[in-house]
Amino acid sequence: MENDEKLKRAKNKVQELKGFYSHLLTYLVVNVVMIIINLVTNPHHLWFYWVTVFWGIGLIFHAFSIFGKRRILGDDWEEKKVKEYMDKDKK
Repeated sequence: MENDEKLKRAKNKVQELKGFYSHLLTYLVVNVVMIIINLVTNPHHLWFYWVTVFWGIGLIFHAFSIFGKRRILGDDWEEKKVKEYMDKDKK
């Protein structure tokens, strides 16, 4: 029973990651297309950055919901970095 629960949580996590990477790819493609359209049709009036900025904020929130603060600067992050720099010093 415990393995089934672990498998279910792992699959959910993979689906969340897949959703985030899909969101990121869509963001990049759509924004590149919008920049091109903006620069070709009206280069003197730039409007694409509004969508890019606000959608980017949403993407950042999505990233934090997936990776979370603990993943970025988790409890053991500092220890890992200290060890990494110590290992670099040995070389």
